[in-house]
Amino acid sequence: RIGRRTGRAELDEHAEGVNASEFIIDLDPNSHQSREAQIDEIREAMADIPGVASAVEQPISHLISHMLSGVKAQIGIKLYGDDLDVLRRHGQQMEQAIKSIAGVRDVMLEPQVLIPQLRIELRRDKLMLNGLSAQSVNDMIQTALNGATVSQVLVGQRTFDLVVRFNNESRENLDAIRRLSIDLPEGGVVPLEEVADIYESAGPNTINREDVRRRIVLQCNVADRGVVDVVHDIEEQLTPILNSLPSGYFVEYGGQFQSQQEASRVLGGLFIFAMLGVFLSLFTMFGSVNLSLQVMAALPMAFIGSVAALYLTGQTLTIAAMVGFISLTGIASRNGILLLNHYLHLVKYEGEDWSQAMIVRAGLERLAPVLMTALTAGIGLVPLVLAAGEPGKEILYPVATVILGGVISSTLLDFFVHPALFWLFGIREAQRVVSDKAEAMSLADNSPLAAEGSTE
Repeated sequence: RIGRRTGRAELDEHAEGVNASEFIIDLDPNSHQSREAQIDEIREAMADIPGVASAVEQPISHLISHMLSGVKAQIGIKLYGDDLDVLRRHGQQMEQAIKSIAGVRDVMLEPQVLIPQLRIELRRDKLMLNGLSAQSVNDMIQTALNGATVSQVLVGQRTFDLVVRFNNESRENLDAIRRLSIDLPEGGVVPLEEVADIYESAGPNTINREDVRRRIVLQCNVADRGVVDVVHDIEEQLTPILNSLPSGYFVEYGGQFQSQQEASRVLGGLFIFAMLGVFLSLFTMFGSVNLSLQVMAALPMAFIGSVAALYLTGQTLTIAAMVGFISLTGIASRNGILLLNHYLHLVKYEGEDWSQAMIVRAGLERLAPVLMTALTAGIGLVPLVLAAGEPGKEILYPVATVILGGVISSTLLDFFVHPALFWLFGIREAQRVVSDKAEAMSLADNSPLAAEGSTE
């Protein structure tokens, strides 16, 4: 199924002219071709149409890119300057330079073409000689060409504006515009050509600005590579061109890359905070740095599965994937807590010795609860993992992939790695924790307050 939308309203968040169209294509999931192969064929078909620049992207990520930086692509290279010809010339050089970079797709330079224009340039010396102001002359030109509302006409219960302007023939007649009568302050009139230079020339169809500076945008998407790696290659490729820019011209990188860089710094801090929070919670529970670190040893094992899952599904490290890694800091610690608590329980309450047999028994008794919790989380994420490429799943799919891969690897490795770590490095610390807790309970039972309570 294919749907098309041409242009958008001016007040729309994603306003577009009628020269831009969006095609929403529902790919056939039962096709013998993969999703990537179908997208490549779409790109090739669009490339064969002369004069058309196209980009292929998921609907939600497409809109997110536009809202973040005004660029409808993963990477936007914004070139700022004053001269439109210089911007266009260097923009075309940059476009040719990045097309050969591996992973770059849908390269598109912001469309800008020369169109016939009527230029009216006021002559300041002639205006002063006739006692005219630029504003008064501009008002007359505005009235003649675009019209001005001078009154309203009542027809029944409805009112209509009465607009005064040149007729259609005069508006398109250069001689008629030159003869436009301009009223003088002291009386009389003077033709427009006496106070202005009027001629036809070619000019750009649009002038885009950002932060009050003229700019042109070169945008592209990324496939089969990480966005950060591609941007680094683009920076190296564009260095000679950027060094040749005139003074006052500069480049900024936008799109999803910009937001990913900012979010990466924030998520890096949140990851450290999450690790610290997990450690403090474990230390409060066990009262031991050694045992707390043993539980947190499950995190590298979980990350192994997450990285493998990203690799097997052909994904790269994105913001959504980083959110999944942060979520794993708590999920992966769960199995270690269950095992370690059961070790202490068997020794303290069931008379087991600190032996390998006790560790094996604890693992067998906690196998079912650990598998049940892992399956619960895994089964809930499977539909999202299987929904790769479907519209609306661009954000949840990487998160689900990371968490599911981490849950699988941490669950499998926990029953082999964690018992070995505990046997090699945790026995003495566990003995101390059990004895400290037993001593604390004994002191509490023998305290005067406890004795008084038992007497009553």
